[in-house]
Amino acid sequence: MTSTYHNETKLGEVNYRLSATTDSTDALVLDLLGALDSGEVVADGRLRLPVEGGATVGKLLARVLTAHTRLRTRPSRHANANQPWTDTLDDTLRTAWLTTTDPDAAKLIRSTADAMQRSATAIRARLARIGCDPDVPGRELSPAAATLLGSTSGQSQGRT
Repeated sequence: MTSTYHNETKLGEVNYRLSATTDSTDALVLDLLGALDSGEVVADGRLRLPVEGGATVGKLLARVLTAHTRLRTRPSRHANANQPWTDTLDDTLRTAWLTTTDPDAAKLIRSTADAMQRSATAIRARLARIGCDPDVPGRELSPAAATLLGSTSGQSQGRT
């Protein structure tokens, strides 16, 4: 027995139509069509999956599409976010941290983050990686803390 369910919605200028059909092989076939009022097709696709997987795959699709939308609509406000750290950047950060006279770690991390166009979280994490105590400006991590936090200071490892 074949059964079909249709649903339509309009998002902005695009009319979407989704059809879900079960066929004689117990497969669920999803057909999506997105078209402008002019008839121009801007989205189309087909998924074929076991009927019992429909709800789970639907939840998976919802999570992935929601996450993707968030990434696309909220660009990073930090120009260097997700850019690799170089030896020069590490040296600059380390020197700035160890030679400061400002005792306020949070304020120093924020100002350094602004100057390096990275997030405060990225700066704090990187300080530990290069052997600096992120809680105390001007202080290096103890050898035990450096080992625990995975410091690469003084090691000839690639940057991460």
